[in-house]
Amino acid sequence: MSARLRAFVLALCAVSAISTMAGPALAHAAVATPINDPAVAAGDALVLAQGGESVRGTLRDGEGEPVADVAIEVATTDGAVVGESLTDPEGNWEVELPAAGDYLVTLDEGTLPDGVDLRDADRNPLEVNVRSGQARTLIFALGEGAATGQFTTALIQQTVSGLRFGLIIAITTIGLSLIFGTTGLVNFAHGELVAIGAIVAYFFNAPSASGGLGVTLILAGLAATLVSAAAGGAIEAGLWRPLRRRRTGLIQMLVISIGLALLLRNGLQVWFGGSSRPYFDYTIQQAWTLGPIRVTPRDVTVMALATLALVGVATMLQRTRIGKAMRAVADNRDLAESSGIDVQRVILVVWVLGAGLAGFGGVLYGVVENVSYLMGFRLLLLMFAGMILGGIGTAYGAMFGSIVVGLITELSTLWFSTELKYVWALGVLILILLVKPQGLLGRAERLG
Repeated sequence: MSARLRAFVLALCAVSAISTMAGPALAHAAVATPINDPAVAAGDALVLAQGGESVRGTLRDGEGEPVADVAIEVATTDGAVVGESLTDPEGNWEVELPAAGDYLVTLDEGTLPDGVDLRDADRNPLEVNVRSGQARTLIFALGEGAATGQFTTALIQQTVSGLRFGLIIAITTIGLSLIFGTTGLVNFAHGELVAIGAIVAYFFNAPSASGGLGVTLILAGLAATLVSAAAGGAIEAGLWRPLRRRRTGLIQMLVISIGLALLLRNGLQVWFGGSSRPYFDYTIQQAWTLGPIRVTPRDVTVMALATLALVGVATMLQRTRIGKAMRAVADNRDLAESSGIDVQRVILVVWVLGAGLAGFGGVLYGVVENVSYLMGFRLLLLMFAGMILGGIGTAYGAMFGSIVVGLITELSTLWFSTELKYVWALGVLILILLVKPQGLLGRAERLG
């Protein structure tokens, strides 16, 4: 076990070094105006149109009542108007943008009802940065007490967004955790399995004119999951099993996994290209208004599928023979082998299952974001954070820790810049390691 921990510590150091060198790749979230300002609030919101950018919000007066028929204008920083909107009877407004970038959002104070004023007129217009595929929520505080009501709305909205993100991280992290639990390997190439799933689904979904097969995204997602699972099984049978037979050390295997990750990542870049692209299905959807939040059917479907997948994995681990065998091997490999369990077969199944879940998670992540060859690498640090936070090597810990990471990541944008949203999740991780090194759901073990 001590060798595993040494390998894991080295892995964390490597993750930190790689993340530092690849800062621009990880800092894909745009700079945002913090919403701890009482006059204005801004934060990431659920994407309404995949591959399309927009700004939106809800206007409420000091008593929390919606304010209708207020004009909102959006222009580039050069002054070119790109769109206008009037708030509807529920106070909602939205303006679609031509591209990602910096914009000035202006509320026409002349259209405000009598007795309703901006709490801080100096914050009008509001300068915001919108990243690719983002629907950005903005808040103009109207009168005394307006900021509190709008902050509550933003808090609920970001909680939903964080839950969605956490569920996606959880799906991708389960395999990483099971692989570490059964083999002791810290697999740096796991992020590339996520990207493989998303990219394979893209080419299955793309029309023939774009070099694809033109099947529906549902079938494309199923095919991508199978391809990712097959890739995981092939990597285990062709690479890791021979290395284990040669008694290659965990640290050496860790270094090999880094090389494999770089090889796969660059191969995906050559195949897919360096730009990000959306899927061709479910690109434009009308948002549902559910009380204080707005969510698209696509996002609800993603969360439902992710939840079903997690419940299915938990049921498999608890109720099936192979699931119990996985837990036995993860708990004590030597004892499991002496009990008659085919450890090599179990490890192969773990790789197939883990890679399939990673690919499925990549498809879901590609649905709510654009598909990119870097998307798995961007999630890798958060996957490690979720695994360690919940408990190293435990599937249930990975699920729980990943959801916590997703919530912290998105909720932090209520007070801090979105550029720093991953920092706070890692900060909580460090705090947990200081207080409870085995993770929230892990068991303390004696070393040496």
